[in-house]
Amino acid sequence: MRIVAEHLSYVYNAKSPFATAALRDVSLTIEEGEFFGIIGHTGSGKSTFVQHLNGLLRLPSSLKRRKKRPKCKKGELPPPETVLRVGEFDLTEKKTDFRALRKSVGMVFQYPEYQLFAETVRDDVAFGLKNFSAEKPSEEQIDGAVKAALEVVGLDYEEMKDKSPFELSGGQKRRVAIAGVIVTRPEVLVLDEPAAGLDPLGKKEVMELLHRLHREWCKTIVIVSHDMDEISENCTQAAVFSEGRVVCVLPPKELFRRADELTALGLDVPLTAKLVSALARRGVEVDCDFTTEDFVQNVLALWQAHGGKGGGA
Repeated sequence: MRIVAEHLSYVYNAKSPFATAALRDVSLTIEEGEFFGIIGHTGSGKSTFVQHLNGLLRLPSSLKRRKKRPKCKKGELPPPETVLRVGEFDLTEKKTDFRALRKSVGMVFQYPEYQLFAETVRDDVAFGLKNFSAEKPSEEQIDGAVKAALEVVGLDYEEMKDKSPFELSGGQKRRVAIAGVIVTRPEVLVLDEPAAGLDPLGKKEVMELLHRLHREWCKTIVIVSHDMDEISENCTQAAVFSEGRVVCVLPPKELFRRADELTALGLDVPLTAKLVSALARRGVEVDCDFTTEDFVQNVLALWQAHGGKGGGA
């Protein structure tokens, strides 16, 4: 499912003294198959944008009958028309089947383990399947779907299904919460700060899980993150949001060469980018994609090329 947004704007508390523009004329395309990152400081509009992708936030045109566009005065250009499409779904239209959309676009919020609510793991994971399926699934279908979802996130179905989700460890809770979103087999999975609050090992395990889901379960992964190392290590493309606008969309290899621009926007850069910059100041140029593995390989290659003496460093 290809995601296309053109001239997307959104105002919280519109037509009130508390109106706040969260998105300002955003145009962004996310191709099917991407592991896409969205970064930006607090209040940049990144979370507002992703909440549009499965209709949690809806455009005014999707809530009421579309009116004819107003005629322009002579010499004036008409305002650009908003486009928001996710695959076959036109999210600007009232007639769009938003239940079917939410089955195809899964949304995992920050700290999803706090959203668990059912008496058993099986019932918690099954909730989305029951609510977003066009036809009521049988108990056998529910059991099969829940089993598959739990196993793909690394949990044993027989061991977990009858447990209370509140008795699980923090890592298990997060996996159950993700299983409850992917149980509908969405084509697009959107996650807001998927590794928030986890220790380094927990972060590594979550990102490994997301790559497994990307290979086996969901064609497109979109993550919102403030962790630049997370973006550089995992994403194929990244969009930078600032003050409700998209500043740029680039592969991490190109994005993190613009460290000064990111810093001016209040953003950090990956540790590898800081090391590349420090080495450059000492006359050592390292060309890498800013993943840890590629950085280390290139530094070792330079070291060996200089007879193991470190060259200009």
